[in-house]
Amino acid sequence: MLSEVVDGWLARARDWWSGAWAALAPPACWACRTTVAPGAPLCPACRATLPFLRGARCPRCALPSPCGARCPAAGTALGRAWTPVAFAGPARALVHALKFRAALGVADLMAAQMVAGAPAGLLAAPAVLVPVPTHPARARRRGFDHAAVLAAAVGGRCGLAVSRCLVREGRPTRQLGASRAARRAPGAVAVRVRGTPPPVAVLVDDVHTTGATLEACAQALRAGGSDMVSAVAYARALRTTGSRGNVV
Repeated sequence: MLSEVVDGWLARARDWWSGAWAALAPPACWACRTTVAPGAPLCPACRATLPFLRGARCPRCALPSPCGARCPAAGTALGRAWTPVAFAGPARALVHALKFRAALGVADLMAAQMVAGAPAGLLAAPAVLVPVPTHPARARRRGFDHAAVLAAAVGGRCGLAVSRCLVREGRPTRQLGASRAARRAPGAVAVRVRGTPPPVAVLVDDVHTTGATLEACAQALRAGGSDMVSAVAYARALRTTGSRGNVV
C-alpha cells in the first residue's frame, strides 16, 4: 500500500515537472534538439532517418540476416523475436528519452512502429503482452517501469491485454555497456513469475541486445506454464560487418 502511494506521488510530481518545463522551454526533437511541434518526439528530418531494418530477417532472433545453425537464439526458450529498427541514431535517442528522461509520450511512436510492421499473427489473440520487468529499485528511482509503459502503448494499438506477471529479483545489475559475456553469465538476470502466466506470451522491451534478459524471462514463463513465448522490442542492437548484421 505504501509503495502504491509513493508511486502515485512520484507520478504526479513527474507530470507537474514535465508540464512546468514544457511551459518554460519549447518542445525539441529528442535526437537533434531542433524545435518541433508540441507532441512530436522527432523532427521530420530525424524521423526520416530512423534506421528501419529491412530485407531478410531471422524469425528467431530478429537479426537482419538468416542465421542458420549459428542463430544466437537457437536452443533457447524464446520461440521468435522481432524489432522494427536498429538501436542507432534517432531510434537510440527515443529509447534513451523514454528510459532516462521520463519522456513517456515517445512510447506511443515506438509502439506504433512496433505494431505497424510486426509479422502477421505475432501481436494477435490469444497472445498476452508481458513487459520485461525493470528491477524494483530502478523503477522506484525513475518513478515508472519503461517496459510496462511501452507494453501498455503496444496493447492499446493492437488490442492485447497486458500481464505484469514477471518480477525482477536479485541485485540491480548494469546492463548498459556490459559485455556479452557479462550479460549472459549465470545468474546475471534473476526473474520469477508472479501468479499464473498466459499460455501465449509476448515479451515487450525497449532494446533487444544479446537476448540474455529476454531468455531469462522466457525461461521463467515456460517454467511457470506458458506454452509459447515470443518477444517484441523497439530496437535491435547490431554491429554491422559488411552486409551482415551481428549482435553486439
